Amino acid sequence: MKKLIQKIYLSSAMIIACSFTGEVSGQDGESRKFGELGFRFMPTFSSLQLSNSTGGTVKGEVTLGYGVGGFVGFNFTENIGVQAEVIYNSYSQKYSENDIDHRIKLQYLNIPLLLSLNTGKSQPINFNIVGGPQLGISVGGSMETTQNDAVVNATPVFAVKKGDFGLAYGAGLDFGLNPSRTFRLGLGFRGVYGLVDISDQSRSTTTASYYVLDRTHIKTNSVYVGFSILF
Repeated sequence: MKKLIQKIYLSSAMIIACSFTGEVSGQDGESRKFGELGFRFMPTFSSLQLSNSTGGTVKGEVTLGYGVGGFVGFNFTENIGVQAEVIYNSYSQKYSENDIDHRIKLQYLNIPLLLSLNTGKSQPINFNIVGGPQLGISVGGSMETTQNDAVVNATPVFAVKKGDFGLAYGAGLDFGLNPSRTFRLGLGFRGVYGLVDISDQSRSTTTASYYVLDRTHIKTNSVYVGFSILF
């Protein structure tokens, strides 16, 4: 599985790298390069599958996190392009057990490589859909517990693997803000479906402890707003 993920991601990266040497034909028939550089803010809703002290499954509350990052893209034509992104995401999840409140926080650096399909990239209004693989790197995580004077029968153990891999997909609208339509406002949706179990169960535990994350895949839904420049 790990080798397959590496091959998929390496192939996607090579396609994007090679694409930056290409050209796209403008409306006037003149060949020209057609790149894009931008940044986005992404309010994000996440969902994790968690375990309780009895070995059962707990569905955490869907909570709001955020993402912020930048992207660079290249368009082969007005309708087809590729883009690479670097996004810092902060996820949060809450759940309760026996009057004990738990709050999990995860921080990831996500790098999606996406194919982009557009109705007209340089048009006043462009509708786009994107999809492709996403590599995630864990850059932090924590768990906070509020006991509320309850008796703790077992100690939760929180551990996350360093890497994640999933599929990113979404859709959006771009609006040209200047006469040449090179400065653009972007609004849209982004979803991610995690394919890798992020739970790390390599730590030593006792009979009085349990892993909070067990066969857990990250699933997120985001909306985004951002600006970009065509060049």
